[in-house]
Amino acid sequence: MGFADTLKKLFGRAKEAAGEAAEKAKDVAEDIGEKAAPYAEKAKDAAGDAFEKAKDVAGDAFEKAKDVAGDIRDKVEDRFDDMRGRGESAAEEAQDKVEGD
Repeated sequence: MGFADTLKKLFGRAKEAAGEAAEKAKDVAEDIGEKAAPYAEKAKDAAGDAFEKAKDVAGDAFEKAKDVAGDIRDKVEDRFDDMRGRGESAAEEAQDKVEGD
């Protein structure tokens, strides 16, 4: 029984040391968590602010893109109408020449 008792004591001490180490690690983690909490809150606020700014910039950019696209569309339509008018005029002139000759 002496050898078994020695092993029990040895493993008991190891278990006790592991438990103490776990408690210390838990305390350190809690301490770090408490110290880091204000920084985490600041980071969260900064991220929220950055998101709002990005959303505003994206919204402004989208609106500007819509305006530019609308302007381009208007110019293309005007140009198309002008070209169609010229084509119709040329067709009428050609028809007049054919009928007149």
